[in-house]
Amino acid sequence: MTNLEVTEANYDDPIHALGIVDVLNSYAADPVGGAKPLTSEVRSRLVPALRDHPSSLVVLALAKGSPVGVAVCFFGLSTFQARPLLNVHDLAVVSTSRGHGVGRALLTAVERRALQRGCCKLTLEVQEDNIRARNLYGSFGFSDVVIGDSAPTRFLAKPLPSVGVAGPP
Repeated sequence: MTNLEVTEANYDDPIHALGIVDVLNSYAADPVGGAKPLTSEVRSRLVPALRDHPSSLVVLALAKGSPVGVAVCFFGLSTFQARPLLNVHDLAVVSTSRGHGVGRALLTAVERRALQRGCCKLTLEVQEDNIRARNLYGSFGFSDVVIGDSAPTRFLAKPLPSVGVAGPP
């Protein structure tokens, strides 16, 4: 995509802040993202929560100044390597910009920042039936995690009840 700018998001820039919310909402509303837009409560809390989270990194892709993609990442620690890692929690591109290199540009920028921080790896999860994303990730070097002779690692989650919205830990 021509005229694509990829930059670390500035939460105080209204275009960036609204872009983060709009791109993620667009993905959430898409069938591949669950077909449920973000609630107004989540949309209002999202940017402040990202700003306040101590390990967040948000990279934004803009085409002609308009947000078209976002990578929301969080730094963690690989205990097996005693080095930081970077998890790509969300990679979203608006539907009209898919297939134009936006996702690859975001991943390249994320990888550059991970290397600058001394990370030993990038991690992410992807739905098994999201073939387009799996093809992108595979072409970028991502693969199933297999340790020794074991089966591939699975990503699991356990939802917890909402007892009120708490701030960052």
